[in-house]
Amino acid sequence: MNSFPRIVLGAALAASLAASAATRPAQLVPAGSEIDFTTKQMGVPVDGKFGKFSAQIVLDPKHPQSGSVAFTIDTGSARFGTAELDAEVPKATWLDVAKFPQASFKSTAIKAAGPGRFEVAGVLSIKGQSHPVVVPVQITQTGANSVASGSFAIQRLAFKVGEGEWADTSMLADDVQVRFKLQLAGLAPL
Repeated sequence: MNSFPRIVLGAALAASLAASAATRPAQLVPAGSEIDFTTKQMGVPVDGKFGKFSAQIVLDPKHPQSGSVAFTIDTGSARFGTAELDAEVPKATWLDVAKFPQASFKSTAIKAAGPGRFEVAGVLSIKGQSHPVVVPVQITQTGANSVASGSFAIQRLAFKVGEGEWADTSMLADDVQVRFKLQLAGLAPL
C-alpha cells in the first residue's frame, strides 16, 4: 500500500473520531455547578437555589444546531436558607413537590450568538405547566474544563407557582430571575 491511501485513510479516521467526540454527551460536574433564583417579596430581593439537578448535554460548539440540552431539577431541593420559607416551598400553593417532584427543560433549537455564546430555545415545565423559553448561554473553557453560564427570567404565575393569596404581585413579584453556572467535562472545544 503506498503512502497516499494511508494518509487519506488516516485523515478519514481522525475526522471520524473528532466528529464522534464532538457528539458525545458532556458530563455535568455537580460540585462546580449551581442553579439559583431571585424573586422579590414586597420589593425586597429573596434568593434561593436548587440543590439537586441533572443534565444531558450534547453540544459541538462549532455545530450547535445539531446539539441538545435537557435538564431535570428536583423541586424538593429548593432552598431559601430559612426554615420558614423552606417549609413552605414544597406545599401545593408553591411547587407542589408531592404531585410534581421534578421540573424540566428540553431544548428545541440551539444557535450560535457570537464567540462562545449560544441561544438555547426550549420548553420549560414546572408544576405541570409548560412554556417556551430562550436561554442565553456563555461558555468559557480552560483546558479540558468548560463552564456554561447565563440567566433568564420567567413569570411564576404562568407556572402556577404562588397561587391563592400569593398571586397578588404587589406582595410577591411575578418575575423570577434564574441564574446558572454549570461545570462540564468532555465538551468539545469552542
